[in-house]
Amino acid sequence: MRGPELPTDDLYARLELPPDAAPEAIEIAWRALLKVHHPDVAGDASLEIAKRINIAHDWLADPDLRARYDRSRVGRRTARPAPARSRSTPAAPRRTWTADRHDHVHEARPRDVGLGSEVIVTFLDRVAALGMDEIDRLGLAAPPPLAFVASIRRFLSRERLTALDGLEALVAHRLSASARAVPAAHDAVTSYGQYLVLEGFLGDLLSEPFLERVEERMTRGWLAAVGRTRYGPRTADVRALVARAASLTAQEGTALVTAATALGLTDRLWPHGTDPEEDEVLRVSATLAARDAAAAARTGGATARAQAAVASFGRVLALAPAFGPVETARLMRPWRDLDAGGRQPLAGSGPRRVDQSG
Repeated sequence: MRGPELPTDDLYARLELPPDAAPEAIEIAWRALLKVHHPDVAGDASLEIAKRINIAHDWLADPDLRARYDRSRVGRRTARPAPARSRSTPAAPRRTWTADRHDHVHEARPRDVGLGSEVIVTFLDRVAALGMDEIDRLGLAAPPPLAFVASIRRFLSRERLTALDGLEALVAHRLSASARAVPAAHDAVTSYGQYLVLEGFLGDLLSEPFLERVEERMTRGWLAAVGRTRYGPRTADVRALVARAASLTAQEGTALVTAATALGLTDRLWPHGTDPEEDEVLRVSATLAARDAAAAARTGGATARAQAAVASFGRVLALAPAFGPVETARLMRPWRDLDAGGRQPLAGSGPRRVDQSG
């Protein structure tokens, strides 16, 4: 059975969006434009415009129709592939919303937040007080959706645009030189601040599945870094491992390579049955632990293979909350056994010390 006839004009232009716009941006553009052009608001003369806006939404909000439309545009200067729909990207609702009907809109909308509000002042004070462990964690966070924010600026009021621009300038001013030197950290902090300013707007124009996804993507870097210990709950143990890694002998490095290979640690980067995309806090902890452990081993003169092996054990130790005590003990046994000859025990060999703040 044939699908609907392909539109011949630019659907992205109808919604005033770039061709790589996120699904959430499409939803925002559709609702915002209908608020202006719906016949109940602008009169019967706008009926045709409202229809065109709805058609554009129907095509671009449906992943299959959008892919078909984008394929038809191949070769045009404006054509770009549509962003892939991940398993966490909600399907857009069909055309059920109008400018005077809010039943699909998030009802518990927060009030608008100005630059002088307590929440923004508190946020900016915290930005100025970021420590190096927090900055390093921010630098490893998943990239925030800055392009999404840029794509929806067109639909913001002048007052909200002013607040957004002011917030971004204040963040740049409050960040330390160390934080500004880490672009990913700057982006993660900026994204969290943008969410604070845009929360009311997003709540007004996004239904719950979209709103939840946007909130998670805009805030996850900040929430995975600020107020966290460097390596998560096992920070003390990982610090001990990193310190010991700098004094590895060549023989110990070779033994660790053999053990890590036998345990499959070079391939097994995450506990079975879990997903790093679902736990940003733990993912950042593990990534940072592996990076620091490898760097310490490199400083001590370890070979590249030994560095990779040490990184694997550092990652396991940071992932102990996901592996569980029994599996962690099994995987860390080669590391514990390094000093079985009477020297100081290595990280993870004694009673478990848990730092609750990570």
